[in-house]
Amino acid sequence: MTDDGPLTARESWAFALKLYAEPGVSDACLKLQAEAGVDVMLLLVATFAVAQRRIPLTPSDIENMDRACRPWREQIVHPLRAIRTALKLGPAPAPSVASEQLRAQIKAGELAAESLENDLLVAWLGQYASQQRRSTRGEVSDVLHHVVRHALGKEHHHRIDGLSPAIGAILSATDKLLQ
Repeated sequence: MTDDGPLTARESWAFALKLYAEPGVSDACLKLQAEAGVDVMLLLVATFAVAQRRIPLTPSDIENMDRACRPWREQIVHPLRAIRTALKLGPAPAPSVASEQLRAQIKAGELAAESLENDLLVAWLGQYASQQRRSTRGEVSDVLHHVVRHALGKEHHHRIDGLSPAIGAILSATDKLLQ
């Protein structure tokens, strides 16, 4: 299904949640985040742009999208994630029932922060109009690879081969959503 109306953050967020919920996608995204430094929200919005809205994105576009959301991600999303993660094991009084309740609240805040990052990225994408043709699987694959290569940095591009199964899982799930 494609939508030729105005690009909306709500549409992008719904796509991101749906794709992330597909079997194997959350594990693949977390692997790319942990091993390559991929910004999962950037990856999901870029996938939405090319797969759902048929907006072809270049490596330069990915760099510009990253630049648009980097301050928010680094100053808000990452600190929330670090606090949530730290509460899994301590310091005292964590882990406990009380600290798990706090962790759940911080997780909700982290999700809200990621939603706001989605809004930033969709605003950046607003300069592009949807294309009148269906994106190819190769175009979706290319965008996924662009995002991972960008996160890895030029000196680590060679590591992308080890991440191919994670990229493939996201690509397959995207194919399934668009059928």
